[in-house]
Amino acid sequence: MTPSAILESALYVTDLAAAEEYYVGILGLTLLGKVDGRHLFFRCGPGVLLVFNAEVTRIPPAPDARLPVPPHGTAGEGHLCFAASADELAGWKANLAAKRIAIESEFEWPQGGRSIYIRDPSGNSIEFAEPRIWDL
Repeated sequence: MTPSAILESALYVTDLAAAEEYYVGILGLTLLGKVDGRHLFFRCGPGVLLVFNAEVTRIPPAPDARLPVPPHGTAGEGHLCFAASADELAGWKANLAAKRIAIESEFEWPQGGRSIYIRDPSGNSIEFAEPRIWDL
């Protein structure tokens, strides 16, 4: 057996309110759900972006928890890449410039395809890239 796709991806942040404003207001994602102080869930195409307060998600669930999700979390800056066509990359550059979001890096990969990188309010590296960088 081999997994067919990634259903969820997670990032960990230090400020959920700032993350919600950023991922909805800057990136235009749709908020699916949230638990104040713990997490935000966003729709992203056919998948879901999970944004967690790592300090809270490291706490094991109570023995009688309705949803006994194992503890998880990380420290430091994470990374996530959103797929974007060449035309969409141009649109993202204009959109980010209009919202005064600095592009940290922009380049063409040796195997073909372009990427741009920005940072979210918690310092996570957010990339937009053409899927052809992975021959997709």
